Amino acid sequence: MKIFHDFDLSRVTTFHIPATARIYAEYESIGELYMLLNAPEYAGMPRLHIGGGSNLLFTGRFDGLVMHSAIKEITVIDDNGRQVYLKVSAGVNWDDFVRYCVDHELYGAENLSYIPGEAGASAVQNVGAYGVEAKDIIDSVHTVDSSTGETRVFKAEECGYGYRNSIFKQAGYAGRHIVTDVVYRLSREKHFTLDYGPLKELADHSSNLTLKAVRDRVIEIRRNKLPKPDELGSAGSFFKNPVVSTEKFEQLKADYPSIPSYPADGGIKIPAAWLIENTGMKGRSIGGAQVYTKQCLVIVNTGNATAADVVSLYGEIKEKVAAKFGITLSPEVNIIGRL
Repeated sequence: MKIFHDFDLSRVTTFHIPATARIYAEYESIGELYMLLNAPEYAGMPRLHIGGGSNLLFTGRFDGLVMHSAIKEITVIDDNGRQVYLKVSAGVNWDDFVRYCVDHELYGAENLSYIPGEAGASAVQNVGAYGVEAKDIIDSVHTVDSSTGETRVFKAEECGYGYRNSIFKQAGYAGRHIVTDVVYRLSREKHFTLDYGPLKELADHSSNLTLKAVRDRVIEIRRNKLPKPDELGSAGSFFKNPVVSTEKFEQLKADYPSIPSYPADGGIKIPAAWLIENTGMKGRSIGGAQVYTKQCLVIVNTGNATAADVVSLYGEIKEKVAAKFGITLSPEVNIIGRL
C-alpha cells in the first residue's frame, strides 16, 4: 500500500489541474482496502474512491482520504463456448480490457475502445460510444460498503443503468459502494454494432470485418477529435448529450432543420457538441480553459487552467445553450468541491 500526505491530485487526474488531497492511498489488495476503511486515523474523514481520474474536476483541496485501486487482474470465470464471463479488477485500465477482449476474439466491447478510465468506473458511469454502453456487457458488479464493510454483488438489472447513469451515482449509493470487480459477459459469436455515426461505413464490409479493424477505426476516430492526454489536459466529454421530448425536438427541428438527432430511451438525443458549436462557443477561452476547437464537448486545459476557469467556462456554455435552445446541459464530469 502506498500512502501520501498533501498529495498533488493533478498527477492522477486527466485535467492536470492543481488540487491536493489531505491523504491519498493506493491499495494493492482487498485486505488493504479494509485496512483503510477501518483505520482509526482516518475515522470521520470525508472519503472518495477514484478510478483513472478521467471524469473528475477538483475545485480545491480535498480535506480527506482519496482511495485508488492498484489491483489489475482479468480472470475467466466461465466459458460455455458461446459466452465468456470475465472478472475484471476495478483498477484495470479500461482500454487494456478492451484490447484483451479483441486479442482473444471476444465480441461486445470493441466500440468502447480508447475510452479513458478504469473498469470500476465503467460500472458507475455506464460509459458508452458508437451505439454501445458498458451496461450491454456487464453481468454483475462486486462492491464493498464503505460504511459497513459488507460485500455485495449487484446484478446488472439491479444497477439502474441509464444514459451515463447508474444506481452508484444516486443518493444513498454514491460514494458508499466501492466497486472492487466487474464481471463482463462477452460473446464468441461474431457480431458487430455498426449503425451509429462513422462506423456505418464499415457495415458494407461486415462479412470479412474483424474485431481489430473495428477497434482500429474507433481509435482513429477518437484520436482525430479528442486531445492527446499528454498534450492537453481534459476530462474527455464534459457534457452529456441531452435527451428531449419528441414535442420539444419537433419545435427545434422547425427552427433548425439541420439539427442532428438519435433515438433514445425517453425521447430524442441531441448532440451537445452541435448545440455548443451553434452558440458560437467553439474555441472560447476563459483563463487557461478552452472549448476544444476539434470537439465542442471537450473543455481543455491549455496549460495553466484553474478549476475556477473551467467552472466559469462551463457556466457560460450552459447559459448560452439554455438561452438559445431552451435546453439545460448536464456535466458528464464529476465536479468535486464548491462551484
